[in-house]
Amino acid sequence: MTTALLCFLLAGPVLLVAASPVHDPNNGTTPLVIWHGMGDSCCNPLSMGAIKKMIEEEISGIYVLSLMIGKNVIEDTENGFFKDVNEQVSMVCSQLAQDPKLKGGYNAMGFSQGGQFLRAVAQRCPSPQMKTLISVGGQHQGVYGLPRCPGESSHICDMIRKALNSGAYTDMVQKHLVQAQYWHDPLNDDLYKKHSLFLADINQERVVNETYKKNLQQLEKFVMVKFLQDSVVDPVDSEWFGFLKTGQAKETETLQESLLYKEDRLGLAAMDKAEKLVFLATKGDHLQFTREWFNQNLLPYLG
Repeated sequence: MTTALLCFLLAGPVLLVAASPVHDPNNGTTPLVIWHGMGDSCCNPLSMGAIKKMIEEEISGIYVLSLMIGKNVIEDTENGFFKDVNEQVSMVCSQLAQDPKLKGGYNAMGFSQGGQFLRAVAQRCPSPQMKTLISVGGQHQGVYGLPRCPGESSHICDMIRKALNSGAYTDMVQKHLVQAQYWHDPLNDDLYKKHSLFLADINQERVVNETYKKNLQQLEKFVMVKFLQDSVVDPVDSEWFGFLKTGQAKETETLQESLLYKEDRLGLAAMDKAEKLVFLATKGDHLQFTREWFNQNLLPYLG
């Protein structure tokens, strides 16, 4: 992720949009919570640190909380690979509930796996209230492949590939490898539904948790960004909640074609009808975008 965001920072002339900073009409701003992706950390000056600074420059007076999962940056980076996602979500829910600056609600922006993790926060922890969720390259139906791991270490990426290929749904791998918890194998649908500790739960694959459904529908907007030349997320349709059709690994289906949508197990069909779902696409590889594109397409949802 660090490499991709470095490309973003260096892509073309990185200029501010020629407009006044976005202000809340009530003389305040809505706080923003951001969650980084795999191989990154909360405060890397070339990625999340730069994005936090950029948003603060664009939206005068905004409070931006870049989530650190752990006691320091090293722990934060490692936990993106090895800490149980359900524990991470629980930690974040507790942190948000204790932050007085978020008492009136907040917007959220997740990058890559941080996108689906923040969706879990919206579904499980309605207080304080998440108002708008922006998922930037998030894998909402999981992944079935890891073609180009963007982590800090090729050794770690190789280890992840081997673990996923040898037994993504074994107890050991599920409990100790983050990426296994959103590994979605369309050829072994029963194994996925039974043993996926995280994704199968938040996507209502086993039972319909009405609380999840109700909480997600409290969002004012759910914005999903897909990268059209993405070489990291497989299949890329997952970034718009689409995925491979069950029982094979070639044909994909859109969110609207899926049983999840047709049965409205998560409330997404109702949200779509209410125009709460926003599908954005941009050219480029995973998490590669310019500051100009960010300002024009995402900042309006943070004002």
